[in-house]
This record gives sequence, C-alpha cells and structure tokens, in this order.
Amino acid sequence: MKLPNGYGSVYKLSGKRRCPYRAIITERWQRNAETGKFIQKRKTIGYYETKALALEALADYRKSPFDLETSKITLQEVYERWSDEHYPTVSESNIKGYKASYKLCEPIQSKRFVDITLDDLQYIADTSGKNFPTLRKYKVLVGMLFKYAVIHDIIPPDRNKTEYLDIKKAGNPNALDRKPFTTKEIDKLWKIESTNEYFSIILMLIYSGVRISELLELKKENVNIDGRWFDVIASKTKAGIRKVPIHDKLLPLFTHWFHKNDCSYLVSTPDGQPFSYNNYYDSYWKPLMQQVGMEHRPHDCRHTCVSLLTQAGVDERLIKKIVGHKGQGVTQQVYTHFDIETLLDAINKI
Repeated sequence: MKLPNGYGSVYKLSGKRRCPYRAIITERWQRNAETGKFIQKRKTIGYYETKALALEALADYRKSPFDLETSKITLQEVYERWSDEHYPTVSESNIKGYKASYKLCEPIQSKRFVDITLDDLQYIADTSGKNFPTLRKYKVLVGMLFKYAVIHDIIPPDRNKTEYLDIKKAGNPNALDRKPFTTKEIDKLWKIESTNEYFSIILMLIYSGVRISELLELKKENVNIDGRWFDVIASKTKAGIRKVPIHDKLLPLFTHWFHKNDCSYLVSTPDGQPFSYNNYYDSYWKPLMQQVGMEHRPHDCRHTCVSLLTQAGVDERLIKKIVGHKGQGVTQQVYTHFDIETLLDAINKI
C-alpha cells in the first residue's frame, strides 16, 4: 500500500531484529549549503514488531505532529499548562471568568486533546444552559486553549476550528431578560432608602452605571468625595478602567459609607468585612428585592443607568465613558479637570 506524499513511511530493516519495522516522517526540508538543493530531514517515530503496528504508530503521529507523547495529552493538561502561563498576566476577575468557563468543559476534560472536535465544543455550548455573555467567555477560552495547543505542537493548525463555534443560537432560552428599573421603582427605592442602608447600594449602582463587582471591590483609597468621582482600577475590560462621576444625589450615600467604619472597602457587611458577590447577592440583594416586590438582577442597574442617560439626551460617547463600555476610544486613565466636570454634568442630567 502506497502512503500519501508527506505522510511518512514504514520499511523493514535488514537482519534479525525483535522490532524490524521502522516508522519515519519527514520533519522538515533543509537546503544543502554546498549544492543548494533541498534534502529531507527525517525523524524516526519508533521501531515495531510488525508492519501493522508501525503503520498504526504513524497514523497516531499524524494526529499530533512531532511527538507521539503529545497525542496522549488531555484537555485538562493543556488547560493547566496554559493557565500556569496566562493567569499571572490577567486580572482576578478574568481568572474567575475563565475558571467558570472551564467548568463547562467537564464532560471532555479527560479526553485526548487531539480527539476533541468542533462538535464536542458545540454540544457543550448548546446544552450548557448559560446566557450569551457566559458563552462568549467560553468561546474565548477554548479558542485560547486551541491556539496554545497549536503553538506547542499538540495539534496541527488545521485542527483549530474554534472560530466556527456558534454561541448565538446556544444558551438558556429561559434566562431572564435584563430589564431596567422603572421610574416608579426608582422613586420607591429613594423613599425607603433610609430604612435600610443596603438599599443605598442599589441606588449607587443605578446612578453610576458600574458593574456590581466594580462597586463591591471599590476601595476607599480610590474614592474622592471632594472631587465627586471614584476610580475603577479593576474591570472585566480595558474600557472599564475609568473615573466615574458621583451623582449629586449619591454624594450623601458615598459619604455615609466612606466614614462608616475602618474597612478599606467602600461598602461592607454589618461587621465591617468586604463583600463577596455571593454573600451580597444571596444575603442582601435577593431579600431586598423580595421586600419591595421587584424582580431584578444587579446588572439591571447598569442597564437602567444607560437608559436614563440616553433618555436625558446625553452624548453616546459620554455614556460609554461613564459606564466603561467598549468602543469608547479612550485609553488614558487620568482625565483632565474639564473631563471630570463634563462627566459630572452628564450624570446629573438623570
């Protein structure tokens, strides 16, 4: 049987040998310095007792070039190697996102990487029950893992088909749509704000447009009460690193939390400890929403801020600058005094 060009070859060595069949491949072509002609640089895959075993080894090698051992590497191993190199270079919030996305891969974590197909990845997306933002992070993760596998010769380049992973039609069809707070609901929150200081956190989210993680992780050292702004120094995106104006209505609320206790974080638990997201959501957000008869998620506050700014006629570029949306076209983290005044003027229109 004649093998395809470039596939490799198997031939039998002379003499009496226990493993006489040698499997070889052309590793690369080299130019002969004297003749100028190209010659093959060959590599031996191994020696085998039978021709069938040699051909099988050659076939296994073609699935994963350069080293038969790479064909045994699992998704778990690739993820561990990649994360060891990548995680020290990104923020903690990004790491949490990647880890959550990797959990979706549990059904194939022990599978050989060379055997993972686009169908495997698509099946996980289709059956995950996750919403689009989560699946977008999942697609980014598997794309990076496959790129890593290509770079480190675990799979050939043509095996990376993650760009064709379709997440638009996947996800949870029963996921709640994010919806802004109504004017009536916001008025109600203002009326009862003084009855429980944790209602103020909801209003701080609505009138600033920050993500819940950005507020929970905000430290007092990054809050300027006199200047009426605060710095977001860690965010999900580069655009999220920004100065956020403090609405006039929020100034008393920010001042209250700033001087409340010795916790280094702006908002804190009753015993002065920083919040984790789960602690805040389960112990404060959900009970408060039930108390006022509303059905919202924390991210609805961010949508509410954008909606209010849009309704007030604020320029789209300023809205993006305030809430830290991608595409704002602003990379500097330090704004001029004029910039801050402009942002304050914009936020106070709602």
